[in-house]
Formats: sequence, structure tokens, C-alpha cells
Amino acid sequence: MKLITSSRRRLLIASATTLAAPTWLPSAIAQAKNLRPTPSQTEGPFYPVSLPADSDADLLKNGNAVYGKGQPAWVEGTVTDLAGAPVSGAVVEIWQCDHAGHYHHPGDGGRADPAFQGFGKVTVGRDGRYRFRTLKPVPYSGRTPHIHVKVRLDRMELLTTQLYVQGDPGNERDGIWRRMNEEARAAVTVPFTPGNDGLRATFPIVVQA
Repeated sequence: MKLITSSRRRLLIASATTLAAPTWLPSAIAQAKNLRPTPSQTEGPFYPVSLPADSDADLLKNGNAVYGKGQPAWVEGTVTDLAGAPVSGAVVEIWQCDHAGHYHHPGDGGRADPAFQGFGKVTVGRDGRYRFRTLKPVPYSGRTPHIHVKVRLDRMELLTTQLYVQGDPGNERDGIWRRMNEEARAAVTVPFTPGNDGLRATFPIVVQA
């Protein structure tokens, strides 16, 4: 019987692994290690002074009140690090104005529709996924439609940014959107496409965790 040395055994294992691995795997790993972080944006003046009692992932219900105005939309995606690994335990927050362009904030005169939650947060699991039920954002004075997004992990704030609507004519007139380069705009500007139960927008978030 021919003995297999430890060095030859390692060579055989390595060869078998190479043959068994899908051809796309090396390029996928290389791409994952070169992810760019999602561009940061200003927080803006309307982050809640105090978080609402109802601050779950469904912004179309505030307590027992149901919000039936505007265009309902699902906003969803994953939170990953620069290597493409899910950031388990990260908290994603969003806040935005109601269909009439008003925020739940004293600086906006308290004019927001009380049925619209206006703010929500979710903690992502091991797969890094998050999902919100909200509105397709609308414009208000001086700004193109957008949703504010913040990501936290424990006590660290990893990202504050804004999500924009692909193809909205207001983008080209918005000073904050215009200041980004083409690559940054593409990272935070996504389509809102029709679905069975409202519009859908997928927004992958990459953070340096």
C-alpha cells in the first residue's frame, strides 16, 4: 500500500477544493472585498426630537390609526460590511415627511398627519436584511423626494444618508443630490417599481463596521 504523506494530502485537498468550487466564486469574493461604503448625507433638521411610541417597521400605522394617503411602498435591503458580510444586530432607522410634505417635528410646525408614523426602526438579523412599509417619498419646499436613513450598531452611528427616487425630475434641481458624483448618486438613488401590494424599492446599505 502506498502511503500518502501529509504534504501530498494537503495538495490533494487543495486540488479537490479548486475543482469543486464554482467558477464564479473567486470573482464574487474579490468583488465582495472591494465594496464601497454607502455615501453619507446630511441628517437634516427633522430627525425626531423624541422617538414616537409607535416606531416599528410599519409607518402606515401609527398606533390604531391607519394612514391611507400617498403611494404605499416597501423599502427593503441588506446591511453589509465592506467584505459583504451581514452586519447582524445593526439598527436601521428611517424618517420622512407625510404625503403633504410635513414632518413630525416641532420645526415643521406640527402639521404632519397624525396617522402617519413618520419614523421607524428595525434590528437586522443574521442575514442582515431589513424591511419597511412606508410611502414613496414626496417633494417638499426646496427638496426632491427622499427618505432619511440612519444605521447604528450598539452605541456607534455607522451611517447617515438619504434615499432618492430614480428618475424623479426634482433630483437635478436638488442641491444635496447634485453635489454627489455619478457613482455616489447611483448608490443612493433607486427605482420604486410596481408590486402586488404597492411599490417596491431595494436599497442595499454598505457600512464600515
